[in-house]
Amino acid sequence: MRKGEIDIITLGCSKNLVDAERLMRQLELAGYRCTHDSADPKGEIAIINTCGFIGDAKEESIEIILQFAERKTRGLLRKLYVMGCLSQRYREDLPAEIPEVDKWFGKFDYLGIVEELKGERLKVKGEEYERTLTTPKHYAYLKIAEGCNRYCSYCAIPLITGRFTSRKMEEILDEVRWLVGEGVKEFNVIAQDLSSYGLDLYGEHRLAQLVDQMAQIEGVEWIRLHYTYPTDFPYDLLPVMVKHPNVCKYMDIALQHCSDKMLKMMHRHITREEQDAVIARIRKEVPGICIRTTLLVGHPGETEEEFTELCNWVREMKFERMGAFAYSEEEGTYAAKHYTDDIPQEEKERRVETLMAIQQEISSELLRQMVGTEQRIVIDREEEEYYIGRTQYDSPEVDCEVLIAKTRELKVGEFYIVNIIKSEDFDLYASL
Repeated sequence: MRKGEIDIITLGCSKNLVDAERLMRQLELAGYRCTHDSADPKGEIAIINTCGFIGDAKEESIEIILQFAERKTRGLLRKLYVMGCLSQRYREDLPAEIPEVDKWFGKFDYLGIVEELKGERLKVKGEEYERTLTTPKHYAYLKIAEGCNRYCSYCAIPLITGRFTSRKMEEILDEVRWLVGEGVKEFNVIAQDLSSYGLDLYGEHRLAQLVDQMAQIEGVEWIRLHYTYPTDFPYDLLPVMVKHPNVCKYMDIALQHCSDKMLKMMHRHITREEQDAVIARIRKEVPGICIRTTLLVGHPGETEEEFTELCNWVREMKFERMGAFAYSEEEGTYAAKHYTDDIPQEEKERRVETLMAIQQEISSELLRQMVGTEQRIVIDREEEEYYIGRTQYDSPEVDCEVLIAKTRELKVGEFYIVNIIKSEDFDLYASL
């Protein structure tokens, strides 16, 4: 147990990660040493940043909390704090279940941990957006909003994070400049719903204006957009993507399903025809764009007929990147209140595996088409035999990687032009 050292464990999405990085910055400025996601935690204090999105994520969060609670019982830990989405949602119930936790913090009051440790009111040092990066220094996640107003039938996020709240554009741009000064070159722009950015603050869509101004900041090499929403899509964004070469031709747009029946039951406020038109227009106005989407299977009401329709639609649409997850009933959601979760878990998992097998074939075919092309990549890390990089069409940790044999020295965080010489189902090989 190392005095003055804090272990921070972050679970869940990149939005949680940004919160952890901001907390780490303030803790370090207060005199603590912080270690993030250590495989061998030895600090006297532990902070668990939890996820509460679906059942598996909640179970993982509880399991990690219990592991550290046991360490505290054995005298290997002096203080244990919990923050994040799970804590936000079950704050009234969890303290009685896990009394070893010294204090519970939610999604928005986590800087109170610094106050708790110092025993005095926190005065944020520097700007609140300043943070200690846990990612490789050349890329960062940029959170531009919190919350969501969509209220899809299955989703608990609005119940956890509340109404959609945009950050001021000036503050975001200041953060980008600060991060550039810290060595960041690649910005992965995140929010639960990028499409709604600006509506609450300015009364109109402002994502296009934000991206346009970001792209003009010196030192910004790549901008990548995550989690747009197909309903009320901000089409003025598309000319900005074409205009600026440093705005990646990449769009993460969660579609969830294609069946009109399922889209209606999910409260997606869009039809298959309208959804297909959104994708068609994006592909037409931004030629060569890589579209990533996420699909949900096993939602109440999804028969074999709707699932077959979804499989055929995936084959037809040929999404460049795709993920799938199984429905998890979350208390408080519309689906939990009004539908019966009657599809067996084994069947849900079978449907996920079936969809991903289809996507594997599609990915393999699309990556084969890249063989022989020239691509600009960034190097993320060095391994024993290869340097590992990514193209503009690939987001960190979730998408494809490019492997380059170590025939000469390359620098992590630098950009290089390579020739694609070979492809596999989800990866590429290249030479300089």
